Amino acid sequence: MAELMTGKRGLIMGVANEKSIAWGIAKAMAAEGAELAFTYQGEAFGKRVLPLAQTLGSDFVLDADVMDDESLDRAFAMLAAEWGSIDFLVHAIAYSDKNELSGRFINTTRENFRNSLTISCFSLIDLARRARLLMKSGGTILTLTFQGSHRVTPYYNVMGVAKAALESAVKYLANDLGPEGIRVNAISPGPMRTLAGAAIGGARKTFRHTEENAPLRANATLEAVGGTAVWLASDYGACTTGEVVLVDGGYHVLGMPQIDNI
Repeated sequence: MAELMTGKRGLIMGVANEKSIAWGIAKAMAAEGAELAFTYQGEAFGKRVLPLAQTLGSDFVLDADVMDDESLDRAFAMLAAEWGSIDFLVHAIAYSDKNELSGRFINTTRENFRNSLTISCFSLIDLARRARLLMKSGGTILTLTFQGSHRVTPYYNVMGVAKAALESAVKYLANDLGPEGIRVNAISPGPMRTLAGAAIGGARKTFRHTEENAPLRANATLEAVGGTAVWLASDYGACTTGEVVLVDGGYHVLGMPQIDNI
């Protein structure tokens, strides 16, 4: 490898298992020389994340819940005590009630709207506020989004609204933090076979449809998303901020399905 991330340290938030997009990013970062810390939420996820982290040479694993300020305070205090500074943060956190990702958008409840926007969008702002204090020489903040933010996607429902808010937050954070040398970007893969993706109604059909119609006739892979994250967090991404980088096999350029699939 080119060791594009040698000498850089960062926090990966949102690994659930080896199929997580956050895990694909972590593997790519580690392969390029980055030193990593991970968070998990609750004991059950901790038992999954620690063994994965250890395969990348890390035992720096922190319990953190974006809905619990005290747990975030502890996690970032531990980062500060152990490392003093970080160079990047990967935010791969989103949530919506699974029961509301299979019906009609109009039936979104107030409680789930509030929870979805808080966990999926506000958490990035909250974490950026904490991370910037440790990015003493500048850095990179990355998050994950999806095309349902600007195009209606079956059953994506309130998550589409949450991702639209997230993408707007990326732009505003990029402007706020730019003078401090901190870049903020989002990566937008197409449908992927992840634990989070499986919660969305009709996920298999959506995956198959994009694979059959994308110009590359393929959905994104963990390796492709990880490589994009490495570029954005490395010195080669020095002049890129406020962007939503699409890694979807080109599906976003289509105005209609391929003629053979109509």
